[in-house]
Amino acid sequence: MARNRIVGIGMDYSPTSKLALQWLVGNLVDAGDHLVVIHVSSKSDHPQKTFWEDSGSPLIPLDEFKEMNVSKQYGVNKDLKVLDILDTASKTRKVMVFFKIYWGDPKEKLCRAVEDLKLNSLVVGSRGLGVLKRVLLGSVSNYVVTNATCPVILVKGSPTSKP
Repeated sequence: MARNRIVGIGMDYSPTSKLALQWLVGNLVDAGDHLVVIHVSSKSDHPQKTFWEDSGSPLIPLDEFKEMNVSKQYGVNKDLKVLDILDTASKTRKVMVFFKIYWGDPKEKLCRAVEDLKLNSLVVGSRGLGVLKRVLLGSVSNYVVTNATCPVILVKGSPTSKP
């Protein structure tokens, strides 16, 4: 039975975000769902930022993302492990996969994506920072859990997590 939900994942291509992606694909999405990989770039000088700074890039289907030179187009490097996980989810779980790229502060842009994309839920990885590091560095996941207007699933990992 297709559910037709829109599920987002915050993706910075760290081991923790890849772990969160694997959890998401294995436990949450199903046939008919849309999975949106949300990447927030801090490259403030990228030319596309001028066009898409407020709204983020258009939704990019997985097949198109795999084919295009996204590094040149949007300033994002392809990660073969992530693409393999998503390709498998697309084919075996019948999930429609899209990418959306924002520029700016990840905390704010992930919350913005929840609104823009009308997400039913958002999955983010947590590096498992201690209290002191979280206070000094800030925590994207902490901010998103507190401020997003949809359910947020936090997948815990450690700095040495390997998907």
